Amino acid sequence: MHDTKHKETGCCSSCSCSRGPSVWWLLVAAAIVIGAAVWPRQSADRSAPGAASPEAANSATAPAGADDLQFLKGRWIRPDGNYLLEIRQVEAGGQLDAGYFNPNPIRVVGARAAKEGAAVKVYIELNDVNYPGCQYNLTYLPEQRLLVGTYFQAALQQTYEVAFERAP
Repeated sequence: MHDTKHKETGCCSSCSCSRGPSVWWLLVAAAIVIGAAVWPRQSADRSAPGAASPEAANSATAPAGADDLQFLKGRWIRPDGNYLLEIRQVEAGGQLDAGYFNPNPIRVVGARAAKEGAAVKVYIELNDVNYPGCQYNLTYLPEQRLLVGTYFQAALQQTYEVAFERAP
């Protein structure tokens, strides 16, 4: 039994009211928020010392020895802004001791390098004010001496193409 007042309040889907689709949008939004909250934790867990990374489990992608990646050490700048990536140490298993500056220090919560075939990949995860869960996924191009790839700006949910060159 549906009266006029019932249809105006839109309390159920049986009266073709507009509230039904809103519930679906709320469920979709909740799933996105939950996924965004869980995904950075999984990334941080993979970069935790002693944790087996997916790269280590995959035979095509394995962390390189520290000696293989020493060329990454140094200061790398993004020519499109005042961004500096400093790789201070390359440890066994591909773990990096890295800093990121814009121009002030931004907290780095995960940094590692791995070889995928002949390619060297660098992953940096940031977590600081205005940088919650931001990530760099970079590939070293030996011919150009560049680190190129993507920067995921988590607050804006946008990905940008970026390049780093060695600082003088």
